[in-house]
Amino acid sequence: MSVSLVLAQEPVTRPELTTDVLVVFGVVVLALVLFVTERLPIDITALSLIVILVVLEPWTGVDPETGISGFANEATITVLAMLILSGGISRTGIVQELGRRMAAFAGDSVRKQLFATVAATSPASGFLNNTPIVALMVPVVTDVANRGNTSPSKLLIPLSYASQLGGMLTLIGTSTNLLASDVSARLGEDYPELHGFSMFEFTQLGALVVLAGGLYLVFVSHHLLPERVPPRADYLEEYAVGDYVADVAVVPSSPLVGATVGDATGALGPEIDVVQIVRDADRSVAPHRETRLEEGDVLVVRTNRDAIGAIEDAEGIEPVGRPESDTELAPETEGGAITELVVSLDSRLVGERLDLERFREEFGAAVLGLRSHGTLVADRIVGKRLDVGDTLLVQAPPDTLDRLSRSDDVIVAREPPNPQYRTDKAPIAVAIMIGVVAVAALEIYPILISAIAGVIAMVIAGVLKPNELYDAVEWDIIFLLAGVIPLGIALEQTGAAAYLAWLLVSTAGFLPPLLVLWLFYIATGLITEVISNNASVVLLIPVAAAAAAGIGANPFAFALAVTFAASTAFLGPIGYQTNLFVYGPGGYRFSDYFWVGAPLQVLLSVVTVLGIAFFWGV
Repeated sequence: MSVSLVLAQEPVTRPELTTDVLVVFGVVVLALVLFVTERLPIDITALSLIVILVVLEPWTGVDPETGISGFANEATITVLAMLILSGGISRTGIVQELGRRMAAFAGDSVRKQLFATVAATSPASGFLNNTPIVALMVPVVTDVANRGNTSPSKLLIPLSYASQLGGMLTLIGTSTNLLASDVSARLGEDYPELHGFSMFEFTQLGALVVLAGGLYLVFVSHHLLPERVPPRADYLEEYAVGDYVADVAVVPSSPLVGATVGDATGALGPEIDVVQIVRDADRSVAPHRETRLEEGDVLVVRTNRDAIGAIEDAEGIEPVGRPESDTELAPETEGGAITELVVSLDSRLVGERLDLERFREEFGAAVLGLRSHGTLVADRIVGKRLDVGDTLLVQAPPDTLDRLSRSDDVIVAREPPNPQYRTDKAPIAVAIMIGVVAVAALEIYPILISAIAGVIAMVIAGVLKPNELYDAVEWDIIFLLAGVIPLGIALEQTGAAAYLAWLLVSTAGFLPPLLVLWLFYIATGLITEVISNNASVVLLIPVAAAAAAGIGANPFAFALAVTFAASTAFLGPIGYQTNLFVYGPGGYRFSDYFWVGAPLQVLLSVVTVLGIAFFWGV
């Protein structure tokens, strides 16, 4: 199609700056501040927006019914159902098996490893929520890197970016697409070009973006990413654990003989954590608090730099050395694996202070080290407040790691030796997912109905147990959608979106529409780095549509540009949750995301804008 460069023939009328508009702008600014600073959890911020909008109803126009309409919105319910379907697929182990098979040929070639990562992740992300996909693929990709003697740092950021690219393939690829479709449909009353997106409405553009981005990730990204984590890194060296772990023996006539691990912790001090008990040929990893000690037991303890010297003078024990390597601390034949656990988005640990003894009792693993926001916490880890993406170095029995790999609290960075999946249900799960997509694509029923039916089918077929439905949902996303939807309604109804569009048109209206479209893409991408991608589309699609109409351009093209740009958080770890998931295991710094993500963002801005112009016109 030809690209229109014709500007509006008549000057754009300036909308009136009313009190209503100013009040809504104030709410938007407050929302942006809360999203950026994260002073409140994202779901609490979303609920607060509902309350504020309803309280200010005389100016916002949001009555109680409209305020809670986000909970009953088609996009919200569809996202909830799709999250559950993704959870069902993950329970079968399909994604991990796909990753292993695609990586089997990779060997020690970085490019082949990257190709396997992109090829396994992007297509799957077009139909499943990319957050669980990355969570499932982190251990697979890490093991691929270690087997091929490649630094995991070369592969993990590309894993996250590939999942974001794949989300642009279909309507159900991300919650952002579904929300953008809902906003576009609502705006269709004012702009005839806008409508709700069909299942494969923009797949051709998504495929173009995946191809361009995938080639960049395979051939360029590894040159820009440093080896933050050495290939086959020794965890003890990487986390400087050797300085804080010591072996002490329970001597004859010690007051600790017959005492419990809890007693020993109380006697030695709160900074001391018993990681292992070595008794003759047996090694007990992360022992329970009630475990009783015997004469001659060797306790492997983790403490801080100040307290480790005091152990030498403690009554009833004597130092007998320190472990020098992973294999010495966790012999393969004795069943105590060392790995990293990444604090996930919905984890109970978020905001909690690290208590080594309570962590051991609750999760069955002993904490050896901690990376917080990518920085090694070398000394005092006790009492450190945990956040999403923080990485704990732990030792735990294989069966415990298998259990943790299915937990919503943490992401296990290395695959358990014998993971347990419902592999016999895999064909059924795939068939249900294909049915959901086919029914929606053929427009037999809306995606909302087909997705709910798919959830019911997965429970009936045994792919998911009824109690697992709630665990599969990322509730903060659901509350976020419910909160920002009425904010978008207020923007549209009060004329705030039209006023913002007028400001943009008055400053950039002299530019060709294609360039204005590109500027909207770049602006959305930058805003998405600091606030939620779902909030980005709610705030910017109404503005983009009004601006397009103001310069005589195609509002649908502008809506698509905002939708695609909102899924491209490539410049830092905080813009997208999958970026946080790879932060710790990759040992990354904030700047690593920028150096590899900025060129990718520029590349995709050009590819996406030109693709939109070609397929739909501007």
